Amino acid sequence: MATPTRFHHPNNHPNPHSASKIIIIFCLSSFLALALVANIFRASLSSNYLSIATNWVDSNAPILLIPNSTATPHTKDKDHGKAGKSGKRRGPDRFLSSTFADLPAPEWHWEQMPSAPVPRLDGYSVQINNMFYVFGGYEHLDHVHSHVDVFDFNANKWVDEIKMPKEMANSHLGVATDGRYIYIVSGQYGTQCRGPTTASFTLDTVTKKWKPLPPLPEPRYAPATQLWKGRLHVMGGSKENRHTPGLEHWSLAVKDGEALEQQWRDEVPIPRGGPHRACVAVGDRLFVIGGQEGDFMAKPGSPIFKCSRRVEVVYGDVYMLEADMKWKILPAMPKANSHIECAWVIVNNSIVITGGTTEKHPVTKRMMLVGEVFRFDLKTMTWSVIGKLPYRIKTTLAGFWNGWLYFTSGQRDRGPDNPQPKQVVGEMWRTKLHLS
Repeated sequence: MATPTRFHHPNNHPNPHSASKIIIIFCLSSFLALALVANIFRASLSSNYLSIATNWVDSNAPILLIPNSTATPHTKDKDHGKAGKSGKRRGPDRFLSSTFADLPAPEWHWEQMPSAPVPRLDGYSVQINNMFYVFGGYEHLDHVHSHVDVFDFNANKWVDEIKMPKEMANSHLGVATDGRYIYIVSGQYGTQCRGPTTASFTLDTVTKKWKPLPPLPEPRYAPATQLWKGRLHVMGGSKENRHTPGLEHWSLAVKDGEALEQQWRDEVPIPRGGPHRACVAVGDRLFVIGGQEGDFMAKPGSPIFKCSRRVEVVYGDVYMLEADMKWKILPAMPKANSHIECAWVIVNNSIVITGGTTEKHPVTKRMMLVGEVFRFDLKTMTWSVIGKLPYRIKTTLAGFWNGWLYFTSGQRDRGPDNPQPKQVVGEMWRTKLHLS
């Protein structure tokens, strides 16, 4: 008798149909596995490319594709119309150039003048008659200036250099003048994103001598500062961490470069805080224009206080203070604008502002510079865009003399098609300005 086996086969010859089925199943499985691996790899590659593309802007005018998120109702779709259902289809995608924020403006003829002795970003300036005083600023993040360069508009050349006090801030200052004495308040002391100081000074432009003023109650970065009705007004700016907007407003009675009191007086807080604003006194009115909330901060634990990017909100708000000491809201600038604290001049009952920086690009999140010249008519209280600079630039230092509008220094764009900031410059330019 034959011994039973564990597996029973009806015969000892393999079935050719079964073998074919096994081969077909194996091939299909292998094909599906390869397709799955390829799909995962493609998705990973696309994700990596998108991550790079949204954080880099080429200098050759990138065109950015933004999906149109607004769905358009499609009420007569062939597949669903008879069933009474409504479908949705995406509208056409729209392209957003990196230069989309540029405003239409006339092209002006600019003449290049002698460059400043050094390039500077976040420098500050004051004009007294034909003399133009340019203070401090960064040459780059690891080098700041500790002197004042002086330009003579009559001679059209740089004629002097004045050393700044060792205790005085190098950038993000508050500055104002009475026509002889220059008042310098608080600001950032040192390179990168180092801390602010409360130290304040006056410069006698005749004797070139410095004197200390009572220190500001709290340190501030780039506060709005102006001499108004015999008092030195300081408001807004960023607080000691360099990012938090300050609302506080102080004033100090001064005369002929001297403080008439030893304590700063509390004034009505400004409605919106922050640094890098134009502050202009015209008669009995004090104007505060543009600015931003937030700024770079020192990286926690960095021994050199290395600058670290934070969220910034740029705005074009305009506020006015009159004798009743109540803030009034005026029409906003044509677009949000910051880094304009010394970018203004007064011409023919108008405030003229050159350049600046506006809201970040909505896709790349990169800073975008401003290349327009703005006019605020003090009679009609209206804004207009009156011209273009040779290039987009922020922290310009502007002056006006004998019908010529001048500007010098700042950080310019990467080219006509790319408004991102790049080179810190000391170039000076001028153009004839006629305002009716």
